[in-house]
Amino acid sequence: MKKVLFLLFATIAWVINVKAQNARIQTVKGDRGVVVGVNVVNPMRANLGDQNAAFDQLKAAGVQVIRCGITADGKGIDYAKRAAANGISVQLILSPQYPPGAPSRPYDPKNFPQMWSGHPLSYADPELSKKYYQSLFDQLDKNGIVLAGIELGNEINWAAFNPEFPIPGEGKILSLHDLYNDPEGRQIAKGFLQYLKILAVLKEVRDQSSLNRHVPIILAGMVSAPDGEKLYNNKKEDMVSLSATIGFLQANGLDTLVDAYGIHSYPSPGQPGNPAADAKRVARFTSVDIAECRPVGSKSGKPAWITEWGFNNTDQNCPVNDTARTMLVKQMMGIFAKASAQGRLVGVTYFAWNSDPWSKQPDPYSLYRCGGLTPSGKAAIQQLKFGK
Repeated sequence: MKKVLFLLFATIAWVINVKAQNARIQTVKGDRGVVVGVNVVNPMRANLGDQNAAFDQLKAAGVQVIRCGITADGKGIDYAKRAAANGISVQLILSPQYPPGAPSRPYDPKNFPQMWSGHPLSYADPELSKKYYQSLFDQLDKNGIVLAGIELGNEINWAAFNPEFPIPGEGKILSLHDLYNDPEGRQIAKGFLQYLKILAVLKEVRDQSSLNRHVPIILAGMVSAPDGEKLYNNKKEDMVSLSATIGFLQANGLDTLVDAYGIHSYPSPGQPGNPAADAKRVARFTSVDIAECRPVGSKSGKPAWITEWGFNNTDQNCPVNDTARTMLVKQMMGIFAKASAQGRLVGVTYFAWNSDPWSKQPDPYSLYRCGGLTPSGKAAIQQLKFGK
């Protein structure tokens, strides 16, 4: 009898926890349907004490969604459980899985320090990926963990995070025409097609989940590169334009597999408060970042989920001088509010809350500095709620 009662109460507690997590996500969305949050950088590198300290900081600030990756093991699941216990849901970044013999692009820190090593996307294995995702989702379901979102991959449309790109490349932003006709572009397109196969098995696993079957799947956060623009440097670290990437993927079935397009938006930080500079930020966001995005329920296209956005602040002093960045954050929140009112924006996730645990100095993009939340961080979290 005692065992039966224990199991009954445990089941009730589990159901209450799941409902609470779903309610938190709905609360975060508010009446505009926008999920808000911050990126937490490499949390699995931090020790248990530092992880819990970060949860305390996030909870105190009112953050309810964090974007990060976790390991598909006891440590990763425990991290997600402790997040949930603090009223925080995970917007999960997942990666494709590769066979042991897949080729790898080596890391060249001397010549390309920001171009990471890894496997070409065309070698991603659907069966291995499905097995990995199934194991992870089974553990999430078993532990009553409801995610805020699932994002497959990261910035697959440029050389840094997609080793399908050769280094050095051609020194340009590739177009839709290039994906069909340029030798480098055709190889990158093979990787994009394989990515869609991985998305398909992820959706299959997601759809069969008992708790996470309605959690949105997000297209890998894309670099918002426009057609025809020059690269940001002369190192031939190639990109595919945002419109070309989405257009190619759409033509091959993307919109049947995702609920939102993940996009990374890093506006120019120049001259905050200057009307001309402010206007350029508005124009760039509307004409490039969300140009391909459509309101929820549209016959073609999906809404945007800005899975990374932010401004750097190189001031290493304490307290940090954050006046300029605060102005920029407030302006962007106004821009986001207009896009959300149009139904074209369903999520915004600031980059980033913290510095990498292995970093020796504060990340210029971090919001939590000098033992507290910066003024721009406070403004971002308040404004992300669109005045609520």
